[in-house]
Amino acid sequence: MHPQAAAFVASYPSDLGVDPATLDLDAIRRMRAQDGFALQRGPKPRIFSVRDEVAEQVPIRIYRADAEQDARPVVVYFHGGGWVFGSVKRNDALGRDLALRTGAVVVSVDYRLAPEHPFPAAADDAWSVVRDIFARPAFYQGNGSVAVVGDSAGGNLAAVAAWQARDAGLQLAHQVLIYPVADVAMETASYREYSSGFGLDAAEMAWFARQYAAGADPDDPRLSPLRLKDFAGLPPATVVTAECDVLRDEGELYGARLAEAGVPVEVRRFEGAVHSFYALPGFFDQAAQAREYVAARLQEAL
Repeated sequence: MHPQAAAFVASYPSDLGVDPATLDLDAIRRMRAQDGFALQRGPKPRIFSVRDEVAEQVPIRIYRADAEQDARPVVVYFHGGGWVFGSVKRNDALGRDLALRTGAVVVSVDYRLAPEHPFPAAADDAWSVVRDIFARPAFYQGNGSVAVVGDSAGGNLAAVAAWQARDAGLQLAHQVLIYPVADVAMETASYREYSSGFGLDAAEMAWFARQYAAGADPDDPRLSPLRLKDFAGLPPATVVTAECDVLRDEGELYGARLAEAGVPVEVRRFEGAVHSFYALPGFFDQAAQAREYVAARLQEAL
């Protein structure tokens, strides 16, 4: 384990920090209102434009780094949080950072959260925003080139939106999946190896899945994109994984399935890293390295 990761999990051995069985809806809402990692999410640099809008009834925040008025590629970002936590506001620093690093218009999506809005609400919202960007490029100052990016549960939504776009005849330029939730079966070796004490516990991940999709068919590719029948024709991809993460193997398996189908894909594992490292540059030097890598992949694709 990377020394910074070891120091992090010594202080925060689990993602939630409490027994998830004790969390009722009121407790979940109180936790949403707090952010103990606000400073570690990085600075919020001033950029030319940050505006809150709505896409097909889904709240979004649009970032543009400079004052030039030319049309740009659009990068759609879906935050993590197990479909239960997270928001555009909480991930504002990351949205600004992505706009600065890529030069693209960044659209951060405030999709509906579980358990109030169970599956497939989040996936539906993600697809609605992607569809709207293709339908109204001028509104976004977009040039028609669109990519999706997501971390953790957001990576799940990005992967789902990518195949929905393919099936609708809309060609995404790229998909970036950062330690994505690819299969709710939770049966991989990394689930056994890193089941507890490495940030995101296996029991916590199971709790997140129950909040979002209790009773849903685990074979539904809107929930488990790894179970998609046909990977051919999906957009080129970048998959980022963390070595010490329960989600590592399913993300890497997703990359392998893309490659088997002839989809250009690059999978990069960050050795010694734990889940959430990408979102917390205040804790992890590897966050900056991963963000530079992701930005370079997007710039190449867009």
